[in-house]
Amino acid sequence: MTTTDIPPAVGAPARRALTAAGWTRLDQLTGVTERELRALHGVGPKAIGVLREALRQRGLRLDGDDTTA
Repeated sequence: MTTTDIPPAVGAPARRALTAAGWTRLDQLTGVTERELRALHGVGPKAIGVLREALRQRGLRLDGDDTTA
């Protein structure tokens, strides 16, 4: 059983893609760019927006995101 804190609002296809890529926790995404996420089948703008907001709430961000935004 894999422990994950990826928000449920991220759709099932995106969650499966993230898990297949080895990313099951939000803190793992701080070293990942939006471009890398978008390259995964099933990860689209909605999933990225949900992930960004979840990261922001924890004081984290995707690699390459502007810290002033």
